[in-house]
Amino acid sequence: MTINCKGKLIDLSTPKVMGILNTTPDSFFENSRTQNETELLRKAEIMLRQGATFIDIGGYSSRPDANDVSETEELQRVIPAIEVLIKHFPEILISVDTFRSKVAAEAIESGAAIINDIAAGNLDDKMMHVIAQYQVPYIMMHMRGTPKTMKQLTDYEDLVTDITFYFSEKIKQARALEINDLILDPGFGFAKTIDQNFELLKKSDLFTPFDLPLLIGISRKTMIHKTLDIQPTEALNGTSILNTLALTKGASILRVHDVKEAMECIKLVAHFNK
Repeated sequence: MTINCKGKLIDLSTPKVMGILNTTPDSFFENSRTQNETELLRKAEIMLRQGATFIDIGGYSSRPDANDVSETEELQRVIPAIEVLIKHFPEILISVDTFRSKVAAEAIESGAAIINDIAAGNLDDKMMHVIAQYQVPYIMMHMRGTPKTMKQLTDYEDLVTDITFYFSEKIKQARALEINDLILDPGFGFAKTIDQNFELLKKSDLFTPFDLPLLIGISRKTMIHKTLDIQPTEALNGTSILNTLALTKGASILRVHDVKEAMECIKLVAHFNK
């Protein structure tokens, strides 16, 4: 359970935390947005100090019904952020949240260590070739359609079976291109109803036979705040509860807005499992 990030082996047998920093003006959780260099550096420093192993940078909001962003604008949002973070934190491991191969390539050239693709190559058929060329770890998420259409694509014969088949096909495609480091993300909130999200969390351990790291991204999402009838700003406690459950189901990486609390979940679950 190790991945190679810029020549550094990261052992995921002990779960790690990925902090979310968005360079978008419309991400669903307002506190994850960074609008200038000072704010970006301040938030990154806090996350790193609190224990984040990875920082995930996104320049395209993939929330339901989000506005489309051109490739040029996404690059203008993401690349300067990578460059300034690496300048101030040379050892930082940056993940870039993009489904576009050109953004992925330029991000890696600028110093990104991981590509986090919500579409697993389905929205850009050149994406896996870029990953193979640069040999960076590749997070493959399950989603149907696009952020604009996914809410209408929630009919499954069997949710977990269908997602398992999806991952098996994606893994086969990646291995054929000799991509070494793969991470699976079941895609909570993407083409799934609230009930389906809870079913997916309950059965996340069924993906462990792939013998690949599992990333869980449920931080402050709809499945929490709509179930509790609260706002995303009030969903930290719910996030911690579900992250704890995710850890018991085999999560290797928690992708979160709140690093300190996620680290506490990991430490407490580890102590519980002694």
